[in-house]
Amino acid sequence: MTAKGPLRVLILGAGSGIAQATARLYATESAIIGLAGRNAGRLAGIADDLRARGATLVEAFDVDFTLAPVPPTLAAMAGKLGGLDHVILAYGILGEQALAERDPAVAQSIIDVNFRSAAAWTLAVAEVLEGQGRGSLVVLGSVAGDRGRRANYIYGAAKAGLATLVEGVSHRFGGTGPRAVIVKPGPTDTAMTAGMTKGGPLWASPEAVAAVVRKAADSGGPVVYAPARWRLIMAIIRMIPALIFNKMNF
Repeated sequence: MTAKGPLRVLILGAGSGIAQATARLYATESAIIGLAGRNAGRLAGIADDLRARGATLVEAFDVDFTLAPVPPTLAAMAGKLGGLDHVILAYGILGEQALAERDPAVAQSIIDVNFRSAAAWTLAVAEVLEGQGRGSLVVLGSVAGDRGRRANYIYGAAKAGLATLVEGVSHRFGGTGPRAVIVKPGPTDTAMTAGMTKGGPLWASPEAVAAVVRKAADSGGPVVYAPARWRLIMAIIRMIPALIFNKMNF
């Protein structure tokens, strides 16, 4: 259920590849779109592209998600958009695992961005959606949160906590109108993964993940994998005994 007129969509972390691809889908629906992020110049370029693709209105908001006072900043952005129907939380950092293991400040930064800050925004959005009795919150998690891996367990731990939080918010709503969904992408070809070797059947494009995000805002359960094959892959990975899993070099 949404308010009458165009969908009003707020995208937190609008500069990411998945966020941009998702925004383009909303633009083709003539949505009113709010783009929030830290790079004002980049957001301006994205906004121009969305207007050309059919968005009814695009507003850009310069926000540092780890520092901004969350409820008032969210309220101000919602006011500019005329309300909120869908909120997409798409920001995060991968960080450097090896460095984070040696430097507590680096580890803290990964946790702050991917969990502490994201949790604060998730809870603030939940309060708004619950108050109005409708709307959708879709949060970008990661398959990395399903099991701790040597290569990225600090990032994975933050994403695991975020997934648990979003699932809890979904149960809090309990079919009263609003919905909350955690979308868990597998490896995706974006700027975040620029330093990785890419290619092969396990990698997805931002557009493929965006299609899942857009659908999740309208229907489906509280946990969605993107692409869907990752649900089975991660189910298998979770079943591997710990002694064997710990010897796997990945």
